[in-house]
Amino acid sequence: MTGSQNSMPMSPFSQSCYASNMEMSSTLAVLMEAERLRAAGADLVDLGAGEPDFPTPANVKQAAERAIEENFTRYTATGGAVSLKRAILEMMERDFGAIYNLSELLVTAGGKQAIFNAMASLLNPGDEVLIPRPYWVTFPEITKFLRAVPVFIDTEERGFVLDADMVRDSITPRTKLLILNSPNNPTGRVIPPDEFRRIVEAAAERGVLVISDECYLQFVYPPGRPFTAGQLPDDLRRSVMVCGSFSKAYAMTGWRVGFALGREDWIQPMLKIQSHSTSNVTSISQRAAEEAAQGQQDSLKFMLQEYQKRRDWLIPALNRIQGIECLNPEGAFYAFPKITGLLGETVRNSTDFSRLLLEQALVVVTPGSSFGAEDYVRISYANSLEAIQRGVERISEAAAALNSRAA
Repeated sequence: MTGSQNSMPMSPFSQSCYASNMEMSSTLAVLMEAERLRAAGADLVDLGAGEPDFPTPANVKQAAERAIEENFTRYTATGGAVSLKRAILEMMERDFGAIYNLSELLVTAGGKQAIFNAMASLLNPGDEVLIPRPYWVTFPEITKFLRAVPVFIDTEERGFVLDADMVRDSITPRTKLLILNSPNNPTGRVIPPDEFRRIVEAAAERGVLVISDECYLQFVYPPGRPFTAGQLPDDLRRSVMVCGSFSKAYAMTGWRVGFALGREDWIQPMLKIQSHSTSNVTSISQRAAEEAAQGQQDSLKFMLQEYQKRRDWLIPALNRIQGIECLNPEGAFYAFPKITGLLGETVRNSTDFSRLLLEQALVVVTPGSSFGAEDYVRISYANSLEAIQRGVERISEAAAALNSRAA
């Protein structure tokens, strides 16, 4: 038998296709490994997941129960039930003074679908997408899936805060889109409102559209205040698609409800894409989100206060560890410490360091390489303060061991 006869036939899924250039979400890989260790009975401290550790508020769960009892279990309009859409519009006006109308709103299966629909409705193969680095892992993967070209803007030298000059310097004749994410995942940094406006102006001057990922919008620590692109003047707002979510602010990650707000002639092709993919968001989740938007907001305030307490303990504790430096995040629930001082022959990069913490210290963190920043790791403080303190103690011990080896 010849070698060719013995060889396995090539899988059609290994051949060139739109998904072939994509990589699996590294944050998903962290969650999977954490679950494996838990199942094995390990005393794990999970500082990797980007998910609130609080339960969904009781009033939101009760609204979902009522929806089931009332048999609100059929299809809704693809773009969202009108009652939920009105609740979102009222929430945006109440909380931020941002006024949109029903035709400028699409309800989606989480913020990620809003972003995907916005990009898929706009980009053609070869278009360039400006993505500030560090970035949320999904931005470049969607870009590659659509055969567009990710162009990264490095923000490390400015403390991970993008500015308008950096955007202007990066725009080329092929630039179609800029993606903003403030508060930022993974750094927790927040773009100041005045600079945010200048950034959008710089993009609009060159005909570049903007997606503003605002999934962490509500988590900005005093004295800072949340700022949405929906607060921009109308002429600038036409250049921006706001992508939001109920997942973080209302601890509803599993309910999968997000939304997009923007000009109608951009929303409509996004609606068309959704009609041929997922159709409507789960009807029961929509009723829950409606209550989240309209009901009491005490749980949101409580979560923000708790995250701030954790941050205020965590950042100084990280900076006391030899070999680690960490900026103070103004929002979200992530720290993004630099670990250059711990790297060497044994631990060469963020992946090695994350693996060492997982295997030897039973602490889960996410390697910075996942976000385009090799010398960093992401630490989520969406966990109890007690767990965070145990995790930092273990990280400190692991760092001390590395430092003693290097001495």
